[in-house]
Amino acid sequence: MESQTYAIVDLETTGHSSQQGDRIIQIAIVLMKDWEILSTYTTFINPEQRIPYFIQDLTHISEKEVKNAPTFEEKAEEIYEILQDTVFVAHNTDFDLPFLQAEFKRAGLPNWVGKHLDTVELAKILFPTAYSFKLQDLALELGIRLANAHRADDDATATAYLLKACWQRLLALPLLTLEQLHERSFQLKSNISRLLLDAIHIKRTQQSTTTDHHFYYRRLALKQPPNDGEDIQEVIDYPVTFQEKKQLFEKAFQHFEVREDQFKMMDKVWEALLNKEEIMTEASTGIGKTLAYLIPSIIYAKKYHCTMAISTYTSHLLDQLLQEELPKAESILQNKVSAVIVKGMDNYIDLDRFCDLLEVKDVSYDENFTKLQLIVWLQDTETGDLSEVTLTGGGKYFVDKIRRMETTAENRRRKPTFDFYLQTLHACKKADLIITNHAMVLADLNRPDPVFKNVNGWILDEGHQFIQAATNRAEKVFSYSKWKHLFGQLGSSESSGIEHPFYLNLVSSHTMSIRQLTALDEQFKDLTSLFDKSIMALLRGLPSEKTKKSHHKQSYLLSKLNLQATVFKEYSYRLNQWLSLANYMTNAYLRYPEELSTKQKVHLADWQYQMNELQVYLAEWDSIFLQQIENDAAWMELDLRNLPGSVHVYKRPAEVEDSVAGIFQSFRQTAGIIWASGTLTVPKNPRFIADQLGLEKTVPLHQFQAPSSYYSGASVYVVEDMPDIQNVSQTVYIESVAEAIVQTVLATNGRCFVLFTSQDMLRKTVDLIQETGTLDDYMLFAQGMSSGSRMRLLKMFQRFERSVLFGTNSFWEGVDVPGDALSAVIVVRLPFSSPEDPYFKARAARITQKGDNSFYKLSLPEAILRFKQGFGRLIRSSEDKGVLIVLDRRIETKSYGKEFTNALPNVPVKKVTLDAMVLELENWYNS
Repeated sequence: MESQTYAIVDLETTGHSSQQGDRIIQIAIVLMKDWEILSTYTTFINPEQRIPYFIQDLTHISEKEVKNAPTFEEKAEEIYEILQDTVFVAHNTDFDLPFLQAEFKRAGLPNWVGKHLDTVELAKILFPTAYSFKLQDLALELGIRLANAHRADDDATATAYLLKACWQRLLALPLLTLEQLHERSFQLKSNISRLLLDAIHIKRTQQSTTTDHHFYYRRLALKQPPNDGEDIQEVIDYPVTFQEKKQLFEKAFQHFEVREDQFKMMDKVWEALLNKEEIMTEASTGIGKTLAYLIPSIIYAKKYHCTMAISTYTSHLLDQLLQEELPKAESILQNKVSAVIVKGMDNYIDLDRFCDLLEVKDVSYDENFTKLQLIVWLQDTETGDLSEVTLTGGGKYFVDKIRRMETTAENRRRKPTFDFYLQTLHACKKADLIITNHAMVLADLNRPDPVFKNVNGWILDEGHQFIQAATNRAEKVFSYSKWKHLFGQLGSSESSGIEHPFYLNLVSSHTMSIRQLTALDEQFKDLTSLFDKSIMALLRGLPSEKTKKSHHKQSYLLSKLNLQATVFKEYSYRLNQWLSLANYMTNAYLRYPEELSTKQKVHLADWQYQMNELQVYLAEWDSIFLQQIENDAAWMELDLRNLPGSVHVYKRPAEVEDSVAGIFQSFRQTAGIIWASGTLTVPKNPRFIADQLGLEKTVPLHQFQAPSSYYSGASVYVVEDMPDIQNVSQTVYIESVAEAIVQTVLATNGRCFVLFTSQDMLRKTVDLIQETGTLDDYMLFAQGMSSGSRMRLLKMFQRFERSVLFGTNSFWEGVDVPGDALSAVIVVRLPFSSPEDPYFKARAARITQKGDNSFYKLSLPEAILRFKQGFGRLIRSSEDKGVLIVLDRRIETKSYGKEFTNALPNVPVKKVTLDAMVLELENWYNS
């Protein structure tokens, strides 16, 4: 078996498109054979055009460096010759290879011909849980040295070592896994099949000498489950005195800095657990809140041989707890902690369903690729939690089909011999800590047989977000486009999105009559027609009002519309009838599973999945259009440019305190319950969150503050020569905002968050800044405008030295940027909810009905909490320096303004003109 020579290529260019005239500015080729680097070729290329500044910033290649370099035409033949008889490798061959081919053509050379291998495609398969598949991120995760990312020579070398890491990963996989990958590799975009075959040949010769730590389930290699045996460990007592706590922490951390309020919070949590009390704890940034509740929770669980539950709001914080904070706690206590993450059932893979789908070979690229990722992931995972896999393309739709669901005797007669979800529940019985999220807690404790029924204590971190979690759980949403998509998936026997299960040529004695099949089809056609008529009736009830051209997006309270209830009731009745008939016919086939082929079972399971979805949609339809509840807020949102496709109808409870309070009723007096958060209070209304959680007045609130030295690097500026937001047009205000942002960015050299309360104002501000070109030398990332998720935008912001991030609601909270990556947070408007927001209107109306002032009872406290959270983005460690800049003058001109600054830690607040602030910032930044 002759070994390949790989030519690992990386290009730096003036832009993304050779067709648009972009040119190469640097090329590197690393030749590798037998997984050792033979040689490296690299040269700058004179592009004979200007290099955009952001490319210079990205690559650190200046125009001076390429000025005297050769042109591509001068180097083309040399480069072409190096690539002969090699496998072309790049990290995204879809960019490098076509770009290089276009340059060869321009230089008068023929197309390069040969096999190519894409390390992006390969890495996605072999490292399916990697957070990101960018070269820089993979290098960091795999310990590959990459000193200067986006320099062709360093990138090509790192890609060569990534290719070698992929090869080593292949050799570490079980033979069965390799064979399954090879079977499906011929649909891939690059030539990975040969690499897999080479690995299989080597693996077969080694098989008798290697130890396999896997077991096999229906031709899948799975990791051996963790051992159930318990480690006998010495359990320590709770460190009662200040000195005892100090000694514990100092043993674990060098240069430990004592924070008195962290120790005080530990004591309050310990007392609440011992006395089975319910308490609230507000801990500012810098306290070390997580360890303050983890340490007493672990000691309590071990001392009394019981289980504690810790719930957070986001998956990001849940993972952070397990991967970062728990190891610290183990180091402090010198004890191994048994911790289990528990999520909702549909987070876990259904192995039998996946095995059935593996037998279907005729699938799309996206589905085949996702299967490859999951085959590799399954031989590694201990949890079966699908969120571990980083999915791309159409993988998400395929994964939805293999999620673990409730099973019944009708749709699964064979009990699975291995199940990740049941394994997780079993592990909970012996765990010290169960770590979960608020949504799971809300869902579970409402079940007849809750998973968490035997928990002996609760920590509810980010406690204020329990309100949002409860609201989200109770929310019902109607989406016209989602209904139409589902209809397309169900289809009819003539044109079906999935293959119709009743036309699969099943055993003749069990098939339905043609009359029944025809009735099912005819009813379905009538249903889709009646659906459109129902929605058109809804739109006819809209008020006929003239709308400004720029205001295409509209919202309407359902209570203000002339809804024809009979139309929606008729549709609900007809859909119920159709579902009854379809379920009856489906169950007829399920009585004889042994007579179905694998392909028939797969299609039948697809059909059931879509039917279950439709059942859920119908329940939401009934709740929104047929059940009028006084305390609910219901409204419609649409875009006048896209009707009826843009129609969405929402229904949320205006208050959730009763349902939230009831969740933990069975634990009160039998277990300690600790609500923890950095933002539970506002000045003059310390029980704002407590009341929304429905907590009794007797539940005490304890506040813990970091020492003033923690915030020594922070300042607040109120820009006093900004126009009054309430007395000028939006256009005038946006012009002033844009100027203030530009001046701040130039003074701090970027590294700014700009926080808005409105996507519309964000977009207009960013558009204006881009039109003026004043920040062309900076990377601007804007939520809702730049592509990617919130976390991706944050990563990109941190990657570039000269960058600005514009964000709305979700960036006010839960975003950590410690160190020099963030210099300033600019608050464009005080974060009040829009008075026109339908949900806010409904909640405000209820407060008004009780005779209270909705501004002081709801609008102001919510805005202050968001303001506190915005400040919290700035200082994430005692070494951080940064400024909070407020452009909204209401903070100084309105009587309530003081309450915003009073809610912040004790930091200097300066009222200055824009020019004076810029001068101070320049002095501070350059000092």
